[in-house]
Amino acid sequence: MTAFPAGSPANAPAPAPVRESARLVATRALGWLRGHCELGTLPPGTTAELAHPDSIYKPLGETALAASLVLRDGTPPGEARTARELLDFAWWELRGGDMLYERQLRYMMMTDPLELYTHFVRAGYRHERLDALLEHLAGLVTVYAVEQVPNRRLAIANASRLMGIDRGIDWERLVGATWLGNTPEPWVIDWMTAYSVTHTVFHITDWGARPGDLPPHIEDHLQLWLPVWLDVWREVEEWDLFAELLIVGACLREPYLDPDAWDALASAQHGDGLLPRDGKEVGEDPAQRFRDHHHPTVVAAVAGTLALSRAAGR
Repeated sequence: MTAFPAGSPANAPAPAPVRESARLVATRALGWLRGHCELGTLPPGTTAELAHPDSIYKPLGETALAASLVLRDGTPPGEARTARELLDFAWWELRGGDMLYERQLRYMMMTDPLELYTHFVRAGYRHERLDALLEHLAGLVTVYAVEQVPNRRLAIANASRLMGIDRGIDWERLVGATWLGNTPEPWVIDWMTAYSVTHTVFHITDWGARPGDLPPHIEDHLQLWLPVWLDVWREVEEWDLFAELLIVGACLREPYLDPDAWDALASAQHGDGLLPRDGKEVGEDPAQRFRDHHHPTVVAAVAGTLALSRAAGR
C-alpha cells in the first residue's frame, strides 16, 4: 500500500496508475449509467407518495449526484455531455422538480426531496416553488427536531448548506455524535458502520469539495486505518463498500490514492462499465442487473471523478 507521505500538499499529483485507473473506472461507469438509464424510469402514474422510493426514485437521485460531481469538478475530461444528459433525464423523470415539490409539501418532515434537489441545484437546475418551500421549512423548529441517526443529520446539514438555508448548524456537535467522530476502536467496525463512516466523511466535506472541514483527529484516524479497511473489504470482494472507501480517500486533506486499490477496482469492473456489488455472479437479465448494480456503478463514477479531481489539485 502506498499513501502520500505525512506533510505532503493536498494537491500533490497522484501517481499515473491512479489517474489512469480512476479515469477508466469513471468513464466506463458513466457510460453504463447513460446506456441503461431508460431502465430507471418511474412507472406511469407515479405520485409523490412513492410507496417504494428506493426502487427508482432513489436511483434517480444517485445518478444526479454522480453527474453533478462530474460537472462540478470537470472530471473525467470530455464527460460533461454525458453528465448533462443524465441530469436532464433525471430532472425530466421528476417532472422538472414538481415531484420533489409535491412530496416535500405533502410530507414536510421528509428530507429526501431536499437532499435530491441539491444535486440538481449544484448543476444549475432550480424550481422556484420548491426553493420557497424549503426556505420556509428551514425556519420551523420541527425540521431540526426530526429524529435521525447521526450521519443522516450530517446529510441534511450539508444539503441545507448547499441551499443556503442552514440556520446556525452546529457542525461540531453533529460530527461528535457519529461513530467516526469519536474515533473508536477501528477493529470493531462492521459492514453497516463502515457505510456510516463513509457517509460521515461525504457530508462533512461535501463530497470532497471541503476537505479542510474534516476535523484533524478524524483525518489522522482515517490516514491510519483507511488502508486497513480497504484491505479487508477488497479481500471479501465487497466492491460497493470498497469503492465508497476510495471516495473517502479522495475526500481527505491529504488524499489517499493507492494505485493497487485502484487497479483492484478497475479489475472488478465489467467491461461495459457495471461495477458489481460484490463477488457473486452477475446475472444476464438487464432489468435485474440494473436493480442490483446501479448503486455500486454510481459509486464507481463518483470515486473516479473525485480521485481525478484531487489528483488535478482541485
